[in-house]
Amino acid sequence: QVQLVESGGGLVQAGGSLRLSCAASGRTFSSYGMAWFRQAPGKEREFIVAISGSGDIAYYADSVKGRFTISRDNAKNTVHLQMNSLKPEDTAVYYCAAGRLATTRNDYNYWGQGTQVTVSS
Repeated sequence: QVQLVESGGGLVQAGGSLRLSCAASGRTFSSYGMAWFRQAPGKEREFIVAISGSGDIAYYADSVKGRFTISRDNAKNTVHLQMNSLKPEDTAVYYCAAGRLATTRNDYNYWGQGTQVTVSS
């Protein structure tokens, strides 16, 4: 079992930055691929970024490529999402997920409760 707790969301102006964190419980954190998804009001939850257990492979959605960076610290059981050059369309609830490294929701078994990110224009 893995429990995930996100933090770091908030309100930021367009062009600004935020850093999300996800703290994981469990001894096998490094064996999991970790990902961030987001869900805007009235929309499906969408993949944005994932990182392999060792941290050497990362996948990014085109919508965030070049602006967002994922990283992980296996010694601290944490994964981070650095978000720069934020746009109003980045407004969503952001979810941390653990599972098999992939870009689809069904490959992730464990989910956090989400953290709200709001970008004002």
